[in-house]
Amino acid sequence: MLIKNHEFKAKVDTLEVYENMLLTLNPILQGTDFQIDTYFNVQKGRLKLREGNIENSLINYDRENLLGSKKSEIILYQHEPSKALKSILELQLGILTIVDKKRKIYFIDNVKFHFDEVKNLGVFIEVEAIDSDNKFTPEELKIQCDHYYEFFGLNESQMIDKSYSDLIEDFKNQPIVN
Repeated sequence: MLIKNHEFKAKVDTLEVYENMLLTLNPILQGTDFQIDTYFNVQKGRLKLREGNIENSLINYDRENLLGSKKSEIILYQHEPSKALKSILELQLGILTIVDKKRKIYFIDNVKFHFDEVKNLGVFIEVEAIDSDNKFTPEELKIQCDHYYEFFGLNESQMIDKSYSDLIEDFKNQPIVN
């Protein structure tokens, strides 16, 4: 499935404040997912295998590392959990890094909200304005995404320009201080 989206990620001190704000809009709760995202070595973009209790998919995406809302080009393959698929990808591509997170997922229409607790990184909110049916222009998706940036009262210092995989790699490469 080909998907267009605009998204942003923000590092926050606590999820509760932002989740309570979102709850005033009566979003649909999809649930809490415990996800392991395994990123593989690829030449272009990113390839990750998501294993969760709600979402299981192989996701290929390309996105620039920019602050604020940014466009992503995504190819999503949803599947039943499979150790064989992970083994093939690991054997053929090698593992780049693994992201372990607890994610609470909400929707308002085509906009998806993630409230994430990421192991070794902290807590984040992500907002994705998603189009899998060519109903929206890229500009409309950006407007939706930017609306929720304003709604949550976020500021540029909270914005994250990288994927969790990049942040985990940065974390692993930090010098050990005694």
